[in-house]
Amino acid sequence: MLKKDQKMFCLMGDGEIQEGSVWEAAMTAAHFRLDNVCAIVDYNKVQENGPTNEIKNLEPLADKWRSFGWHTIEVDGHNFKDLILAFDQYGTIKNKPFAIIAHTVKGKGVKFMEGNRNWHGKAPNDKDLQAALEGLK
Repeated sequence: MLKKDQKMFCLMGDGEIQEGSVWEAAMTAAHFRLDNVCAIVDYNKVQENGPTNEIKNLEPLADKWRSFGWHTIEVDGHNFKDLILAFDQYGTIKNKPFAIIAHTVKGKGVKFMEGNRNWHGKAPNDKDLQAALEGLK
């Protein structure tokens, strides 16, 4: 709002965006046409208590951001080329905040962690860490 030459980034989880304060901030950014704001949503569809669609369904997520006045794109959050293209596009859109919906898999690459809510915010013990590292080879 101060017209400073700064870019703002906010990385959020899909469970986190179920909170009202997120949508209040989203409305505010669009209302003031803050085109220096970029929201990145890690959309892995799993939160601490279970699948997001069972806790509080977010679909259609991209349309929600668009309806709040954001320029919104969806990418494969595991594809670095897609992410780089998205970040390159950020800054070219004027008079709208920018949202990137990054579709991901929780625990990707570690079979016993993939999509498993029990690994939300939990550090692996030594045995689990070794198994995870073996799985990533």
